[in-house]
Amino acid sequence: MTNCADCCGEAAAQLASRQRGVLKTVLVINAIAFVVMVGAAMASHSSALLSDSFDYFGDALTYLVSLWAVGRSALAKAHVARIKGGLIVAAGLLVLAQLGWRFWHPAEPLFTWMGGFSLLGLGANGLCLLLLRRHRDDDLNMASVWICSRNDIAANLSVLLAAVGVWMFDAAWPDRLVALGLALLLLHSGIGVLRRASHVVQGTA
Repeated sequence: MTNCADCCGEAAAQLASRQRGVLKTVLVINAIAFVVMVGAAMASHSSALLSDSFDYFGDALTYLVSLWAVGRSALAKAHVARIKGGLIVAAGLLVLAQLGWRFWHPAEPLFTWMGGFSLLGLGANGLCLLLLRRHRDDDLNMASVWICSRNDIAANLSVLLAAVGVWMFDAAWPDRLVALGLALLLLHSGIGVLRRASHVVQGTA
């Protein structure tokens, strides 16, 4: 006769297996998207698109450390969430640094590239969000992953809006403005993840 502990252990193992499968899939999607988007950003001279590519890079690293955390203790997941929060903050700071560099080295962004690749990214991130949706309330580890993917959708829409702005005004400032907004979003989200992780660490100490 199977006891309750065995049932709970089997259920936890199945959940961990499903989480690993989803994380591996979204990791591959984001790694490919990063390579594609950073190339497009450099070719189009778009700060907004480059900030979006940094977001993909941060997400790929986030999913990688999240894979390690699957099935581990709440304290271990909280420490991993701290790493993820730090990566998100670092991505925001990189965007700000790139904006500063672009201020001294101005170039007109190509709105057609911005719009096309933001739509491509929107499709990729929509798929990731759909895959992660059922796991967003599993634990802190998966919740922080969900936040990263949700931010990606906002980033893609913002880059699309920036492309429209560059086309309408025939100027680079909409691209820079959106890049600044994305940087602030990254910083806000990263700090939020760090705070949640700190609360869990303090609660388990």
